[in-house]
Amino acid sequence: MSSDFEGYEQDFAVLTAEITNKIARVPRLPPDEKKQVVANVEKQLEEAKELLEQMDLEVREIPPQSRGMYSNRMRSYKQEMGKLETDFKRSRIAYSDEVRNELLGDDGNSSENQLIKLREERAHLLDNTERLERSSRRLEAGYQIAVETEQIGQEMLENLSHDREKIQRARERLRETDANLGKSSRVLTGMLRRSQKRCPFGILLPLAVNQNGESDAWSWQGCDEDVSRT
Repeated sequence: MSSDFEGYEQDFAVLTAEITNKIARVPRLPPDEKKQVVANVEKQLEEAKELLEQMDLEVREIPPQSRGMYSNRMRSYKQEMGKLETDFKRSRIAYSDEVRNELLGDDGNSSENQLIKLREERAHLLDNTERLERSSRRLEAGYQIAVETEQIGQEMLENLSHDREKIQRARERLRETDANLGKSSRVLTGMLRRSQKRCPFGILLPLAVNQNGESDAWSWQGCDEDVSRT
């Protein structure tokens, strides 16, 4: 599993390096070439997202006690992905000096007013974009928490099920022990009753006192033999 994760990591590193290089070039490109590069970057960003999804699936297969390190790496990659998307959106509305002059012309105040308006629109767009990104990150964090909570709950249910099986086995052993004790008690009771029927005087004192106050010794000779005085 770790080898698959590391393979995805390498692909992600190469891909994000290419994206970063292209994003830096976008503002300086002429319109036709810029359109082509932008389309290419959009495609590569989707590929990077797919790699993150694959890595995330690999991390979920890791045992909980070993998952922490990989989860930290995933958070770092997701932050890097978010930064790339922000930089890309900004690069698409950024213009080099040559392109800006071509769009605005050199007619003094009119060009300056258009430039101010363009900057305001760009600032407004960036502000909206950042708000959307913050909302997206919050949703993603909430989803991650929900997934982790679900995993913890599943593990707890499995532990409870295991404990329940142990308790049931212990109860079965107790029932068997009670049954054996009851059987043994009935056997002993039967033996005692048979013994009493055969030996009605089975319990004797070892010493008896005669009429003169002297002690006579008695010995037990068995149920079928006479009791003799010594």
